[in-house]
Amino acid sequence: MTLDPQLTKTSTGELKQLKRQAQRLSRILEISQQLTSTLELEPLLQQIICAAAELTDTEAASILLHDEKAGKLSFAAATGANSEQLAHMTVPIEGSVAGSIFKSGQPMLITQADQDPRHYDAIPQAIGFHTRTILGVPLSIKGKSIGVLEALNKHGDAPFTDEDTQVLSTLAAQAATAIQNAQMVGALRKAYKKLGELDKLKSDFIAVASHELRTPLALVLGYATMLKEDAGGAAAEKLDVVVQSALHLRGLIEDMVNLRQMETGKTAPQRSTFKLQELIQGVCADCDDLATAKGQTISFQLPSEPLNVNADRTQITIVLNNLLTNAIKFTPDGGRISVQAESRGNDVRVSVIDSGIGVPAAELERIFERFYQVEPHLTRRHGGMGLGLSIAKELVELHSGRMWAESVEGRGSRFAFTLPAEGTPPASADE
Repeated sequence: MTLDPQLTKTSTGELKQLKRQAQRLSRILEISQQLTSTLELEPLLQQIICAAAELTDTEAASILLHDEKAGKLSFAAATGANSEQLAHMTVPIEGSVAGSIFKSGQPMLITQADQDPRHYDAIPQAIGFHTRTILGVPLSIKGKSIGVLEALNKHGDAPFTDEDTQVLSTLAAQAATAIQNAQMVGALRKAYKKLGELDKLKSDFIAVASHELRTPLALVLGYATMLKEDAGGAAAEKLDVVVQSALHLRGLIEDMVNLRQMETGKTAPQRSTFKLQELIQGVCADCDDLATAKGQTISFQLPSEPLNVNADRTQITIVLNNLLTNAIKFTPDGGRISVQAESRGNDVRVSVIDSGIGVPAAELERIFERFYQVEPHLTRRHGGMGLGLSIAKELVELHSGRMWAESVEGRGSRFAFTLPAEGTPPASADE
């Protein structure tokens, strides 16, 4: 039995074609894996155009992306020696091959580019490249075109095939998603960089403002206090307003300084062992004048046995002072404030309890956020920048303690924190 030579020739040709298709598909899969692992836009675009020229066996390839502001297509990447020139050029959407592909969302084959009225010949003339044939496909995501991928001049002037169109379209579909991902990552990086610059600007402003305000404020507070002691009647009352306002401003400056120190990592606790009862009594005495001015009473319930802690005395003073001044601020005139301390196993717990306005349940989880205010900033009656509680919580956590709040709106609040008792091993960095 003899085989028909024509049949054998046909079978061999089909096998070669199938083998070539399999190799192309394998290469597309390999390229796809490379594209999904590249998040830098420029290297990604170079990979895409090199792959396009390779898979279609063409002299050049290029990517044009839609510039929404300009309403044009801009060359984002191109192969060849003229790629740098193309980087500054645009193509109009109306009256160009790329624009037609972009608008239609369909592949397009131009066999005689120099005779096609849609061919935008300003580009090849500018870079000295003779475009003979063009195979272009849209870069689309969910039906929306973001640009065009083009392959130019098949080597040996061979014609583009349906297989070329299919391969380039497959590459374009993968490339469009990869480009969008890279653009999103780039936008996020720019946003983070901008946030970092703004954060530094804020930190520098706090440093300069607090430094420049401290000296004149100390003079105002000193002279106002001295004059108040010598004055009487209505003058003393007016000077008291000046003193209280100066004290309030000093508190705001101290909050800003403490915030900056925490952000710059300058708040590592300088530990020493001290009796917590003595610190509580001292802070309550310092805040007594502020409470008395509102007709409030401050009391404390402390155990007779020593509550010794190994902590940064200055920082724990700030914590308790912030909690007490917060309680005084949000407790109506004539209200009551109580400070309690007790031993709880390996911890010491301190609570500041007030008969104030309370915190709505929906707001309770957010009151420790920086700059957060329960009251609308345009209508709120109570001063402050919303830093006191956040600073207190962060300082407690630096000591491996924790802070929380319990409240019933209209009936008062309880702010509590814990510190490791003396002799308790410090928590590891992983805890």
